[in-house]
Amino acid sequence: MRLKTFIFLVTILITTAVSAQLKSPEEFLGYKIGSQFTPHWKIVNYFNHVAANASSMMKLQQYGVTNEGRPLLLAFISSGDNINNLEQIRMNNLRLANIAKDKAAPKEENIPDIVWLSYNVHGNETSSSEAALMTIWALVDPSNTKTKNWLQNTVVIMDPCVNPDGRDRYVNWFNSVVGKNANPQLIAREHNEPWPGGRTNHYNFDLNRDWAWQTQIESRQRIKVYNEWMPQVHVDFHEQFINNPYYFAPAAQPFHEVITPWQRDFQTMIGKNHAKYFDANSWLYFTKEVFDLFYPSYGDTWPTYNGAIGMTYEQAGHSMGGSTAIKADGDTLTLFDRANHHFTTSLSTIEVSSVNNGKLVKEFRKYFNEAVSSGVGEYKSYVIRNNKKDKERIESFLDLLSKNGIQYGLGTGSGKGYSFNSGKEESFSFNNDIVISALQPRSAMVKVLFEPKSKLVDSVTYDITAWALPYAYGLEGFASREKINGSGTINKVTAENAETSYGYVIPWDGVQTAKTVGQLLQKGILLRYAESPFEVNGNKFESGAVIILKTGNNSFGNNLMPLIKKIANANNTQLFPVQTGFVDKGADFGSPKVHAFKAPRVYLLTGEGVNSNAAGEIWHFFEQQIDFPITLVNLDVIGRIKWNEVDVLIMPDGNYRFLSDKAKAEPLKNWVSKGGRLIALENAVSVLAKAEFGIKMKKGEEEDKKDDKNEKVSYEILKKFEDRERDYIPNVTPGSIYKVEMDNTHPLAYGYPNYYYTLKMDDNVYEFIKDGWNVGVIKKDNQIAGFVGSKLKEKLHDGLIFGVQQMGGGSVTYLTDNIMFRNFWENGKLMLCNAVFFVGQ
Repeated sequence: MRLKTFIFLVTILITTAVSAQLKSPEEFLGYKIGSQFTPHWKIVNYFNHVAANASSMMKLQQYGVTNEGRPLLLAFISSGDNINNLEQIRMNNLRLANIAKDKAAPKEENIPDIVWLSYNVHGNETSSSEAALMTIWALVDPSNTKTKNWLQNTVVIMDPCVNPDGRDRYVNWFNSVVGKNANPQLIAREHNEPWPGGRTNHYNFDLNRDWAWQTQIESRQRIKVYNEWMPQVHVDFHEQFINNPYYFAPAAQPFHEVITPWQRDFQTMIGKNHAKYFDANSWLYFTKEVFDLFYPSYGDTWPTYNGAIGMTYEQAGHSMGGSTAIKADGDTLTLFDRANHHFTTSLSTIEVSSVNNGKLVKEFRKYFNEAVSSGVGEYKSYVIRNNKKDKERIESFLDLLSKNGIQYGLGTGSGKGYSFNSGKEESFSFNNDIVISALQPRSAMVKVLFEPKSKLVDSVTYDITAWALPYAYGLEGFASREKINGSGTINKVTAENAETSYGYVIPWDGVQTAKTVGQLLQKGILLRYAESPFEVNGNKFESGAVIILKTGNNSFGNNLMPLIKKIANANNTQLFPVQTGFVDKGADFGSPKVHAFKAPRVYLLTGEGVNSNAAGEIWHFFEQQIDFPITLVNLDVIGRIKWNEVDVLIMPDGNYRFLSDKAKAEPLKNWVSKGGRLIALENAVSVLAKAEFGIKMKKGEEEDKKDDKNEKVSYEILKKFEDRERDYIPNVTPGSIYKVEMDNTHPLAYGYPNYYYTLKMDDNVYEFIKDGWNVGVIKKDNQIAGFVGSKLKEKLHDGLIFGVQQMGGGSVTYLTDNIMFRNFWENGKLMLCNAVFFVGQ
């Protein structure tokens, strides 16, 4: 009895001591959560405080840094026993998913489930990081016995701020404009943030659309750790427009067909639990609307396709919420309200996961066992041609597979399957080509990323409807219902470059080649490109091959060739030595068909009126992929540009209102006519069309002529009110793939075959250019995959997609679709390089 009393007293003393050291967010920060925004560094400090004072329950890991140098953190919270055995729990979970390297049998009963909570992926959706502070406290608070019970069989992983750069951009701006007292009127400046806003990361990328593609440093670092844990549940916390009630699972249709009955049932189960708490507080919410589970690169779909229950929660607020805001219904929404709602669903998620621990683990194991035994979907294998000419695209493609944990190998043999190029079932043979089997742990992800045509049960969807990797990467491939074996590892080929005294030739094969060429140009080296194919020394080179000669570079003396070799080796670019300018076939190096070019001075328009995501795609590409200098200029100072210092001007997607004023547009036109090279993308092209630059928008099919005397009644104007959200569907495509016929003899299409797969995301198609080059066009029946409205389908044919027009001494390049889409549409990147380095030279 005395011993029990002693143990009880010791426990009380320890709890009291911990409580005295461990502080709540309010005690630590000095203000109540929701009364003001918490900057990222204070969030980091509080999580460090908890880690230092509740180490028996929590471990903190810095898994990376952002572009601007802010730390990225993960907190692991569970019972003391689970924290002490965290590595064993992690390894056992990988065994459950059949991806552990040791291949040992997993323990399947009486083990913790893993719940991963991701907060603040969109920087200006700020309430969730505040909710993260409330949640971590509820989990470690010594007086909270309810959460301690949940943590006996659950490990919670918390990322308190996925996008610190975006969050601080928004919070710092808000704090700089808010008055002594926050103003709830939405017209007040604190509710209207300036371009580019805090939603995105440093490079204006939406990190919530980057899970599969991992183009951004934050995504790559986070998902590397995610793949080391593979949680059973993942939640992505968001905010939506100010007047909307709270949204939580179950999600809206369309659901992708790979989503299992269990994954759907659990969403409903967790939604009902959330509803219980929201109903008790008289908080409004909605489910099964707007937010679907289809596009594979969201924070709900990507985890779902990797075996988890992936969910998005959406709180009203967004960037307009400020710290207090009056909604359309007259009610006032505060930052505390928003954080409290997210806090409630955070705990509810952990609760439901804990209560259903056994079922979660059992179904998780079943999911991955079925993946390796039978695979997901009708196609059991995918074969990608390992063509030498596609080496650079293939390297990028394999890198994407590796980042997603998808297994692949090499195979030789024959088979039958769907050809991505012809769109038909064909017999094919393959020799040392890439094989991706559907019978592997990531089987669902393989199907989702490779299937030629995804099945839509509802055409009202939140994002693009087609993304098959062979199209996005411009690779030849087949989808087969046969089980085809691939084995071994694919080793990256290392360039072996020999010395030469005369010159080198570089095949124009891809983005890495463009990076090498860009770095050579920056060193002041004069380069040449061939406008037609040629053969020399037994090697065949296609149009666009870059020629580097001693001639014209005499100022480098004996340092020229070693410098070229050094840069090429650093980029793993193969150089082909030549000893003469006399070629075996084609134009000699002194021919007028061989053109010299130097480093262009490139400007990119940004700022209000420009699509920040589109500008970010180009900015990131120049800085992080080809490492070539680019000057960003805001539209409001375009009048101050010294045009004689600009060679190439890039206009990303935007509205460019200044072009509607002829006087303001005149300097741009004069610059082009004097030799400037203008590159317009997406809606920038339609703006140029309206400004009479020479390109014209194609109109839709003409309506049937009406007889004035016998005018027919049109029943199309009779619509049902309940269908108002679907009335637009026949006239749109949310993102579909079209085959574009390319003139690859033109510099804009160097490095491409005579076709290109474009991602069509609007209803714009243009008339053929009469005085210019129609480099890429779509004809009839060119749709490959994805949803296209019935009326729009009638319009999208016989039109220009890519073209070049001469204007005086300069040129305008029209890229009417987004060839850089989210920087995962790999096959479009070389076209931008062509436009920058070759077109108009």
